[in-house]
Amino acid sequence: MVEILSQSEIEALLSSLASDGSVVEPEPAGTVSGPEAAAGSFGEHHAQPKAERSAIAYELYDFRRPDKLSKEQLRTLQMLHETFGRLFAGSLSAYLRVSTHLDLVSVEQVPYEEYMRSLNASIITLFAMPPLAGQALLELEFSIVLSMIDRLLGGPGNMVKSTSALTEIEQALTESIVDRALRDLRSAWEGVAHFTPQRDRIETQAQFIQIVPPGDIVVSVLFEVRIGDQRGAMSLCLPFMMLKPIAGKLAAQRWIATSQKKSHAQHARLLMRRIENTAVTCVCRLGTAQISVGDLVNLRVGDTIVLDRLKGADADLMLGDRVKFTGSVGTSGRKVAIRINQVVRDEAAVAA
Repeated sequence: MVEILSQSEIEALLSSLASDGSVVEPEPAGTVSGPEAAAGSFGEHHAQPKAERSAIAYELYDFRRPDKLSKEQLRTLQMLHETFGRLFAGSLSAYLRVSTHLDLVSVEQVPYEEYMRSLNASIITLFAMPPLAGQALLELEFSIVLSMIDRLLGGPGNMVKSTSALTEIEQALTESIVDRALRDLRSAWEGVAHFTPQRDRIETQAQFIQIVPPGDIVVSVLFEVRIGDQRGAMSLCLPFMMLKPIAGKLAAQRWIATSQKKSHAQHARLLMRRIENTAVTCVCRLGTAQISVGDLVNLRVGDTIVLDRLKGADADLMLGDRVKFTGSVGTSGRKVAIRINQVVRDEAAVAA
């Protein structure tokens, strides 16, 4: 038996289809519509019109670039690597003896092949992060690395445009820079995961490096490096499969809660160990004298300056501009030495 719709049902159906943007199919042949047909088939019963369907919300999804980490996890990675940037900038400033800044530019999820295509004339370090499985990359622009090497060798740190292979000396200096970066990376990640970065090898040709399949997702962390007046780029490539075991720890709330549970005593011991290994310049002051500028200019070999300290009296051992110890001056083998006789407690009383 052919079902026959009333006029009101047909209008409701057409309006619902029109609101969805669908194409209205023509009615089959033999179908009778209208008030007269409704009375013959359904009597006085009329079906209620269907409610209009609301618009369906959707989001574009690129299957070639699937998102593996949530926005919250990416924000946590951003905070971690902002800390890494500050730590590494401090290490480089002390190592190169020049003001150094590292600014985090972006944290993105991209396919590995896209990350590798973005590299140009770079020095790439492969390193492991045990107990995490797999390898990661630390990339530094060739020119900025050569600028660092130039400063380490006593130069002004000029940017050198070269992509040739590193010499043995340049290789050793580059490894020392990379090792500092890996130590600071471990420190920055201590609140989330404990690992020990291990440098594998350094390459200058990106096409020889394949740590994951080309389509695998990696986290690309891009930095801008400023050393004096020179600027360059640095990036980290962390494969998702390496981060997957600790992805649950990248929630910002859990990371903050974990960091607040750390023992202050443990921090104090760690700070003490680092201070103990700090190199400090000491100056032994044998005495002082006041002379005129003319006498100073006319000093010649063999001239004698009378000091305000008697022969055999203790000399001052100074740290910075303050006297910290006093002792006797002598020799130890072929070297001049001072034997500590007294520790000066009242620093203000003997300030230089």
